[in-house]
Amino acid sequence: MSTTTSHTPEAGGSVEGAARPGRLIRNEATTEIPVHLLFRDDPGPGPEPVPPRPAAVGLRRGTGEQPRPCRPPVARPEPAVRPDPDLVERPARVLPGAAGVLAGVCGVAGCLATSWWAGVLPSLAVVALRLPAHPGAGPGPAQWAAYAAAGALGLFGFGGLARGRTGRAWVLGLFGRYRGTVRRTGLVWVNPLVLRRRVDVRLRHWRSEPVPAADGSGLALRVVTLVVWRVRDTARATLGVEDHERYLRECVEAALARVPVQAPGGARGAAEATGEALTRLVAADAEPVGLEVFSVRAVRVEYAPEVAEAMHRRRIAALDAQRRASALTSVVDSVEDTVTRLTARGLVELDDYERKALVRDLTVAFCAGRGEAGP
Repeated sequence: MSTTTSHTPEAGGSVEGAARPGRLIRNEATTEIPVHLLFRDDPGPGPEPVPPRPAAVGLRRGTGEQPRPCRPPVARPEPAVRPDPDLVERPARVLPGAAGVLAGVCGVAGCLATSWWAGVLPSLAVVALRLPAHPGAGPGPAQWAAYAAAGALGLFGFGGLARGRTGRAWVLGLFGRYRGTVRRTGLVWVNPLVLRRRVDVRLRHWRSEPVPAADGSGLALRVVTLVVWRVRDTARATLGVEDHERYLRECVEAALARVPVQAPGGARGAAEATGEALTRLVAADAEPVGLEVFSVRAVRVEYAPEVAEAMHRRRIAALDAQRRASALTSVVDSVEDTVTRLTARGLVELDDYERKALVRDLTVAFCAGRGEAGP
């Protein structure tokens, strides 16, 4: 008995319509629905709504192109050291030394004239200077005022004299403010009220202590560097850095942490490339503070104490292996040459077994002879 099951389509539809998926509406933007909302059984309160994604840009409808979220622009990092634009070296206002000498002489002459005016100049000085006698009754208010003016003029004249030298400069400051730099040579007059700081602007060499570094494989090293430098901007170098050599040492340590150093016994070309990289990094770090770096070279490279013994044993083992390989190559060449000559001249006729035995005996004999002779 067979039973036939008939499928009755529901009202308002057909079998073909139920099996065929509904068509999607084109050229329409859809909204994303969180996954946890698709499997809810009850319409109870759900979790907090998911915040919408960033707005999409560049979406063209009907093309199937995926929306691309807007990304905030990436800000470029600012340089670590930014020089002060107001702190730049500029020439200070100074006068020739003759002006200071003239002011000092005038001050001394004023003091003598005031003493003669007050009648306190000794008679001997009056006779020596051929001055007429002045019956003064002693210094009064006018004389004291003249003394003060002449003394101040003499102090300012002689107190501001200075001698400039080649390769030296003065950085002037007044009440904590930079007033300029004096690079002139010879006798000059500088305001005696300003504070003078002598700066050496000649070319200098600085040799560092052993600084920790690493090679390309991360092996610990100790490097002694030689830095050739000078002060280029006296204002920034004096007022921006307290100790120049200490600052250079820190710059060299920072550069060695970023540049791999060639291990001892490496190629010369690699050492030159390392020196150029160190010079470039240290010069870039020292430029904002008024220092000019010409070269940074590693004058001595050695292994760190914790790995020096192991690397020494490794080097000895490598040299020994190289010596043994060279000796074995020499022995094999000698044996081959001997067997070839014996067979080529017809002195002996050897089959394979005899040839192998002869090669073995000659190899042992040559190796024993080299062992007795030493390396």
